[in-house]
Amino acid sequence: MQLANVLGTVTATVKHSSLAGAKLLVVQPLMADRTKADGDPQLAIDTVAAGVGDLVMITSDGRLLRDILKSDATPARYSVVALVDDVTDFAARKQGPTR
Repeated sequence: MQLANVLGTVTATVKHSSLAGAKLLVVQPLMADRTKADGDPQLAIDTVAAGVGDLVMITSDGRLLRDILKSDATPARYSVVALVDDVTDFAARKQGPTR
């Protein structure tokens, strides 16, 4: 799983039959620091009603995607599985007293 920003939506009048009725998003995967892009933008199937500007969690779990789309074969690779409210950076927290 990886964090990503939603950049936009995709409208396709002709698409693979497994994608019928699916909402397609353009997402930008992010590096761990959440400020730098991790590769090129990708298409993802929206399962959580995400919108442009949202921080989301994406996964490339093929079985999950096939279950969501109710298809044994699909060209889709990524799905959005969570809207992210907050991210806590445990490494940046001050450590408590040591013994």
